[in-house]
Amino acid sequence: MWIVLLDVPPHDTATAVPAVPRPAVAVPIDVEQAEAVLVEHYQRLARLAYLVLPPSLGRNRRVLTAHALVQRSLPRGRAAATTDGGYAYVRGRVLRQALDAGRTLRRVAWPRRAQLPPLLPHVWGLRLFPRSGGADELALDRRLSGLSGGARAAFVLRGLEGLPDTDVRRLLAAAGVEDPHAALAEADGIGTEGVALLESPEYDPCSLQARPTDLLRRRQHARAAVAGVAAVAVCGALLALPGGGWGANGAAAPSYARNPAAEAALDPAKVLRVPANAWQTSARTDFSVWPTRGALAADRPLLRRALAVWARPGASVRVSSTPATPVGPPMGPAQLLYAGEVDRARVVLLYDGLRIARYAEPRTGTGPVALDFARVDGAAADTAPGAAPATYALVAGRTDGNVRYLTAPWVAATSVRDLLDPAADAAPLRRGADGVTDPLPTPGAERECGAWDVLEVAEKAAGGGAGAVRLLTDLGELTPARLTSGPPSAPADVSGEAARAAWARTACLLPAVRSHGVRTVNSWQYASQSLPESNGGARWVCTRADTWRGTDSRVLAQFQAPSAKAGAPPQPGAIAARAEDSAACGAHEPHVLAGVLWKSRGGRWYVLAAGDGEFRSVRTTGGVTGDARGRLLAVPAQPGDRAELEGRLADGTRVGALR
Repeated sequence: MWIVLLDVPPHDTATAVPAVPRPAVAVPIDVEQAEAVLVEHYQRLARLAYLVLPPSLGRNRRVLTAHALVQRSLPRGRAAATTDGGYAYVRGRVLRQALDAGRTLRRVAWPRRAQLPPLLPHVWGLRLFPRSGGADELALDRRLSGLSGGARAAFVLRGLEGLPDTDVRRLLAAAGVEDPHAALAEADGIGTEGVALLESPEYDPCSLQARPTDLLRRRQHARAAVAGVAAVAVCGALLALPGGGWGANGAAAPSYARNPAAEAALDPAKVLRVPANAWQTSARTDFSVWPTRGALAADRPLLRRALAVWARPGASVRVSSTPATPVGPPMGPAQLLYAGEVDRARVVLLYDGLRIARYAEPRTGTGPVALDFARVDGAAADTAPGAAPATYALVAGRTDGNVRYLTAPWVAATSVRDLLDPAADAAPLRRGADGVTDPLPTPGAERECGAWDVLEVAEKAAGGGAGAVRLLTDLGELTPARLTSGPPSAPADVSGEAARAAWARTACLLPAVRSHGVRTVNSWQYASQSLPESNGGARWVCTRADTWRGTDSRVLAQFQAPSAKAGAPPQPGAIAARAEDSAACGAHEPHVLAGVLWKSRGGRWYVLAAGDGEFRSVRTTGGVTGDARGRLLAVPAQPGDRAELEGRLADGTRVGALR
């Protein structure tokens, strides 16, 4: 594992690329000279391309695209005339291509080469991404993602290349930015505090980590390809038979005709309706026992439109889904959960045993229609006697930065609570007779994380009234995620001030797991450590987000240093390590080990590390060497040092750091 740098020292000016004086006249730059420049400054050019590319591409594609753009930046002919030196010429070509890659594809225009996925380099079977940074890098990445391509390029040219505004405007204009002055003004909104982070390993596409792709899906695709080839061969043989083979449509029937299951799935009269009290006598606690609710539950034309769009969404329908959720039609009649008016839309919520489908159309007029899917096939897992229900709420609507929920029939009361203010009381949240709540603010919608409002639900107790309390948070999906705290073997709901205080410094890191199909998020303080030089005490926290589909979990190890001022608002912990699709910090593999490079108030540096209670020793090798008995380690270090961590459990098993 590479240790995360929490306090980045000033740039070493000796490593900066020297400014290249511009000749007064154009001089030829041949291919060999440009190639020499490219090889010499390859890492810096790749970093520039990676930072200018839009973060929406995803880290794996940004890495491959950044390398492709740099490698395609040689002159097309044997020589090219330029008024700049060799480095400036290649940098300009990289910049233009990176900006082209971020432009939206248009139907009426031929796509530019940079807008298409790169053919080379290409990696099969692996996902590549730079080493993870800390909370500062995460915040900077979020701010950069909100900028236009030109503004992002302006900020990078200023900070990474150290260019004055006049040169930045000239380069942006040459790269095709329509208004360089506006781009610079937009870049001013970030400020200068993020400039030092541009040299962080978070943005270095030449120092990479590798993870496998979805192995099960890859195997399924291989089998499907083999089956497809076999089917083509069979069809070719049949068409060669005497008599001309099949007709125009072969053996297929007309769309949704003479197919009882397909016809039933489109018939609003056959949707399944559950009585209001069915959940009280059922052993199940999933969506199958949610009653049918809503003032428009009997509106057959609305239900017919919703089912038809689900089966055959047109080009104008905005379809979204959580990862690994199929978006095809239901295999038979779906269960109707809700149909009614939510804010400015008519909403229908349906359930087919695997997915929740949300259909929304404008209440008036013929505006755009939305169709959203969420996979919820793990909702029936908690079926043991006395177990907590697995489902509590669904998103009924989103409008103007607010969200409304449809609550489960076993919810007695709802309220709103700010996770960043653990001592404050929850504010009551009214619900209508149909179970839909009043709007509450969407958490994390603002660039600055000043509040994180969550939905607090109280279950109906056996004798009436309110019982156990659960916290749910919106992560941009149809199903809110349930928050828990405690060791992986016995996570508990966040129901007391102590548990809420532990979550206060973790809430603002939840965007790292947004829109990932998350079912539950557990936060566990696995160690506390007295810092060297009497700098107070720090906490080590492991946060694990599990998905409905049971795979692709996300794990974050946090280092929570003491607050600089007593009584100050809780600051997010620094991400010391992160992992995807890992069993670490979970019920099957509860162990976790992570470390950071930390700077004391006296200006001295240390490698700090901590493991959970099962560790009996921890050691560091590489750039820093040292070991300690027990689960805590503190070794003097130097700025920029990197180290490899390893620990031993009580049974002698060796465990590496989280990665």
